[in-house]
Amino acid sequence: MLDLWADQLGKGLARMRISASREQQQLLLNYLALLEKWNRAFNLTAVRDPVKMVSRQLLDSLSIQHLLEGDRVLDVGSGAGLPGIPLSILNPERDFVLLDTNSKKTRFLRQARLELPLENVEIEQARVEKYRPSQGFDLITSRAFASLPDMLGLTRHLLAPGGGWLAMKGAVPVAELETLGDEYSVEVHQLDVPEEPGQRHGILIRPAM
Repeated sequence: MLDLWADQLGKGLARMRISASREQQQLLLNYLALLEKWNRAFNLTAVRDPVKMVSRQLLDSLSIQHLLEGDRVLDVGSGAGLPGIPLSILNPERDFVLLDTNSKKTRFLRQARLELPLENVEIEQARVEKYRPSQGFDLITSRAFASLPDMLGLTRHLLAPGGGWLAMKGAVPVAELETLGDEYSVEVHQLDVPEEPGQRHGILIRPAM
């Protein structure tokens, strides 16, 4: 399976025009192997088919690589570390905080941080509205956390001056975007994930000046 994953990952990164060193690709594969192992016992993600794990977990997470900005990134509702861990592997110069309330998922995240190891990653188990770090974040991202209005409302206190949000969505959430009004500026970016036919979009949102 590792050979298949390595082939899928190499071809996928090439199609997405994402640069990753051999060491980074190996770390991504090590993470996926650890995730598959834990998933058998703890049901961390809904993706059970190993053949689909590279595209749906690694490549999907990395599809927003070109939209990252700032030095401090919060992955809210991180779950099994998606997209935070794959992004942290490709961006060692950035600091990532992975936030989730689920104890079995944060236990997995801590183990992944230790085994890989990932020195630019911090794990926090807390409800987002009660999370009060000493420093705000330049970018707050999420793959499956909440509707856009809820995501912005629950995390506004965590945003650093000049920062923004990057939400990963399937189809463009038109109804959610319409509720934001003039308080925010919005960019909608279509994302391409090899071997995944469904729509994917990155929604980049900033407070209006």
